[in-house]
Amino acid sequence: MTETHRKSPSGQPEDVDPHERDESGASEDAALALPSHVASSGALDRLVETARGYARAAASENTLKAYGKDWAHFARWCRMRGTDPLPASPQLIGLYIADLAAPGGKTPALSVSSIERRLSGLAWGYTQRGERLDRKDRHIGSVLAGIRRKHARPPAQKEAILPEDLRDMLATLPHDLRGLRDRAILLIGFAGGLRRSEIVSLDHGKDDTPDSGGWIEILEDGILVTLRGKTGWREVEIARGSSEQTCPVHALTQWLHYARIDFGPLFVAVSRNGLKATAERLSDKHVARLIKTCAREAGLRPDLPEAERVRLFSGHSLRAGLASSAEVDERYVQKQLGHASAEMTRRYQRRRDRFRVNLTKAAGL
Repeated sequence: MTETHRKSPSGQPEDVDPHERDESGASEDAALALPSHVASSGALDRLVETARGYARAAASENTLKAYGKDWAHFARWCRMRGTDPLPASPQLIGLYIADLAAPGGKTPALSVSSIERRLSGLAWGYTQRGERLDRKDRHIGSVLAGIRRKHARPPAQKEAILPEDLRDMLATLPHDLRGLRDRAILLIGFAGGLRRSEIVSLDHGKDDTPDSGGWIEILEDGILVTLRGKTGWREVEIARGSSEQTCPVHALTQWLHYARIDFGPLFVAVSRNGLKATAERLSDKHVARLIKTCAREAGLRPDLPEAERVRLFSGHSLRAGLASSAEVDERYVQKQLGHASAEMTRRYQRRRDRFRVNLTKAAGL
């Protein structure tokens, strides 16, 4: 029999372990079951399935996929070194993250944020298997502290898309059904300070679809967006603009009218001939591709090579653009972006009025 190989995140081809497949769902199914002393019945079995469904909904699909990949990578790492990931061993985890930060050979080192994300994935994986990983254990905590001290760098920030940039990007879009949709995506994303995943998860009305992340209501003065966040529901107000060309409310109503959408997903794919909207919800990757394509075609940052220019822009560029250009009290921007602290909002501001308050002179120096 021919063995199937694939490449690991470290770039080395490895055998596929059948026990590592479908990590995001199999461990939850194993953890959520009837106690051994309880007899099975139709009603209890249905409740078990219901409980498993709720457990899967505890985190987003993308998060579960990422955690599953984190666990699979760690399991392969253990197997290649003749050990097993179970039971939880802080000493072994400390060696693992040290290898991620300073791998041998040509394998690239992971950033501090990526290593911290891996630890979150492993903690989740152990929890699903009835184990507990103590991230504060000295074998993990001290190694991670050393990695932060030696390798931590300020996060690489994406370029903000400012109002003048957005106007240039809108001008690159065609005046067809796809163009109407993409204009609405860019303007709603910018004016609402929305993440790309939030944009594509919206429905036209409340409780339209089971995979909805929120919905919109078109009111006289603008659009009320209701979003499901990590800490609960929040509302975002998107008011009308000063002109139809840059008004997010006008752009959205035009798209809904010509796409004939009155329920279900707000932003959907368009048929190949470009004449009809389908029922297929767009992926958040479409938003990222749209922003990069429009930024390139609009000629933003012409001082840089094209490949570098494209890398500068992402879905976060819209949120950063709003935070950087809205001339209002910072607390209103913080509320619009859904940030828990003003410090997080300031990270999105690319052209802040620095040193506006001179505390040196105010102190009498």
